[in-house]
Amino acid sequence: MEQHFDYASVNIETPYYIIDRAALRRNMEVHADIQKRTGCRILLAMKAFSTWCVFHDMAPYLAGAAASSTNEVFLAKEEFGKIIQMYSPAYSESELKAVLPHIDYLVFNSVNQYERFRHLVKEQDRKIHCGYRINPEYSEVQMEIYNPCTNRSRFGMRAEVLADVTMKGIDGLHFHTMCQQGSDVLFRTLELVEERFEKFLRKIKWINFGGGHHITRKGYDVDGLCEIINDFKDKYELEVFLEPGESHVLNTGYLVATVLDVIENPTSIDVAILDTSASAHMPDVIEMPYTPEILKARRVLETTDTDMPLEEGRYKYIIGSKTCLSGDIIGEYLFKKPLRVGDRVVFADMSQYTICKNTMFNGLKLPAIVTCDSDTPDGNVQIVKEFHYEDFKGRMS
Repeated sequence: MEQHFDYASVNIETPYYIIDRAALRRNMEVHADIQKRTGCRILLAMKAFSTWCVFHDMAPYLAGAAASSTNEVFLAKEEFGKIIQMYSPAYSESELKAVLPHIDYLVFNSVNQYERFRHLVKEQDRKIHCGYRINPEYSEVQMEIYNPCTNRSRFGMRAEVLADVTMKGIDGLHFHTMCQQGSDVLFRTLELVEERFEKFLRKIKWINFGGGHHITRKGYDVDGLCEIINDFKDKYELEVFLEPGESHVLNTGYLVATVLDVIENPTSIDVAILDTSASAHMPDVIEMPYTPEILKARRVLETTDTDMPLEEGRYKYIIGSKTCLSGDIIGEYLFKKPLRVGDRVVFADMSQYTICKNTMFNGLKLPAIVTCDSDTPDGNVQIVKEFHYEDFKGRMS
């Protein structure tokens, strides 16, 4: 990968996450341009990224935030501002009493939940727009763990469930069917949404196209997305929301770790042990699973072929984690130089679903949070937060 700034040069102990505010601004400008061209409103999905130290870099470009819990609502209110739209598969009464003074849009997962709690909405002294999440029963997501439209899905209502619902008090719909996909998938999804829910589209004022739009990925068809949004808005005279959490911070963050040991394996591949963990610090590596990129190295994606010949001048390693979980392996990589104890390794694209999902499994220290600005001469490095024993003890209580 092309590198414009030495993300491994921060003078603190590893591991640490470092978020490049210059890259973040470039992503924000893409989203701001889409809003300008379509009039849609793009929200930060906080489930993907809630590192609020850079919210001031993001908020000027976005319409608000999408939250799924009391904590996310409070954080959005305090640090992001603007509108807040909330969705959860189910609410408790205490939860809604806590968040209703702060949110602007509330999406219910079922008619039962709306009927149970609509009196709380009516008691508020301001308008709260209520919506239903729908399940179009169509998704092109291949992995079941990320597919919200399987026949066992707990997300949203199918068309036949809504068939006889009056929609009284409901002025919006919300669906989320995508994961790291392009505007072509949204186009095909909307065809099914229209086919199955058209009579409701004529009764509402807004619709949320959900997340999974990989807007800032290289090659994404932004023009196609704008055309889809404008056509849909014109046809139904609806306000359109998107909440693509990952695309806001795609390729903006890095995780820097240090080689602690290199274990020779005469019958297979040498293993480099780092002071970080896939399980604890980048859980999607195991959950998805996938192999993250390392700056100045190349992934070996076919890990079963241990006899694969090395390219001249390259050195192959299994990169392993500092936990006792046997499967806590990050991947196989080729390096131009042999790895030595003390070398720093930089994992790319580590903003989304990392900081917000990390753990202190095995008592590992959480990576520090650092920001930089690669557009400035000195990088403008700021150490935002370091974690210590007290953080571990406080969580364990």
